[in-house]
Order: sequence, then structure tokens, then C-alpha cells
Amino acid sequence: MLVPLYEAVYERLEVGSGTRLLGLGCGAGLALLMAASRGASVTGVDSGARERLALARERLLPRTRGTRARTGTRLVDGSPRQAAPAPDEPAYNLLTAFEPVGCADGDTNALEEQLAAATPLAERGALVVLAAWGPPERCSTSSVLRVATKPADPEGGAGGWRPARRDDLEEAARRCGLRPDGSGRVACPFGYADMDSALRGMLSTGFFDAAIHATDQEQVDKELTEALHPYLRPDGTVWMPNVFRYLIARVP
Repeated sequence: MLVPLYEAVYERLEVGSGTRLLGLGCGAGLALLMAASRGASVTGVDSGARERLALARERLLPRTRGTRARTGTRLVDGSPRQAAPAPDEPAYNLLTAFEPVGCADGDTNALEEQLAAATPLAERGALVVLAAWGPPERCSTSSVLRVATKPADPEGGAGGWRPARRDDLEEAARRCGLRPDGSGRVACPFGYADMDSALRGMLSTGFFDAAIHATDQEQVDKELTEALHPYLRPDGTVWMPNVFRYLIARVP
């Protein structure tokens, strides 16, 4: 769903053979794969996402006979500190945190923790890219997340949905000592073949785990299906227009 975001950032920053990229919260590795296809040397790090990292390894470090792993690629299950370059390797010149913030309460705190661990691994002047959900009125999926997570925390406390704030990324960057140096917006619609696919896709995000724990799977499925219904098209597909923001900053 976020491929347009990755493409826009890589095109703007001219990611290529001279890029030494550290991807924070790399998940299943699609953004890394796209950077590697441009010639970048990529390292991905994530914590508590072993199944997604296993998929990233299949994509980037294939074991199939006759298939070569992408040169300079490394995947780390743990903290960004564990992804430090070897003594004879240059520091990273691009850090990316493509997991969008501005949706779950406390997500900017988690981003800042990652940045605090990662920025010492980057060279002076290195670029840092942060991503966030756009304004709620421009993100159809925001209304789905708000309605579906309501059973988990009606008061909107920790772990619950919250509307994206205009300066989420800028504030996080400044608190981490980074210098904002540009931004942009990208349309990233969420499209599904049918309602069942949309339901599975939204549940896979993990945003609804707390709601399931607080109530039950059947109740959350019902709430989520009702929230998705306005985006069901006559042909049976589900289509939710969204806009995501990205911020470019520099390591001082």
C-alpha cells in the first residue's frame, strides 16, 4: 500500500549505488528491496516481527540455488544499535522510518527511541526520512481505525487511535536533534479485491489487537466490517483514498 511513498522518496533523494541505507522497522522488506534494486546497500532492522523479517530474508537473502543474495544486504532482529556498520565499513548516509506515525497513541515515542539508537550510526549530514499519516480528512482509513479500535479504549488512552497531528514529524525530528530539510505528501490508496480481503488486510496491521483482547474477534470483525462498508464499491472492491506525509531531515 505504501509503494507510492517509497518511490517518491527514493526518486527525490536519488537513491542509488552510493546510498548506504538503514531501514528502521523494515518489516517484510519491500522498501529495502526497492532501494536495493536501485543499487543501494541496505540494512534492515526490526524488533518483534520475526515472521515479517523471515519474508524480508526470502526477498533479500534468497537461498535458492543459482540465486544470489543482494550485495551489502543485512537484516537484524533487534535494536538499531545491533545494526552498526563493521569497523571497516562507512557509516550510513540514509536512515528511513517508513512505518507511518500519527495513528496510534505513543507511536511518536517509539519512533524517537529508534532514532536515538540509529542516528549515532549515520555520518554527519546523513538524510533521515520519517513518515506519517496525513490529515484525517484526507485519509479514509483513519475513520476505519477510529471506529474499530473504540472497544479497546473508549477514552482514547495509551494504545488507542488518535488523529494525526500536523507537526508530529517535525516535533519528533527536533526532539532527536535532527534538522528538518524538506517534506512532501503522497497519495497511497488502500485497495482490496473484496470485503473479506479488506477485513484480513486491516486486521493484519496489528492496530486491532487490543480491541480483540478487550472484547472478542467476532465483535471486532463486526465493527470493522461496518466501518469499511462506506468504501465498498459497486463492483465489490473496497477502496480507501489516503494521503501520507514524509519529512526529510539531516543528522547534524
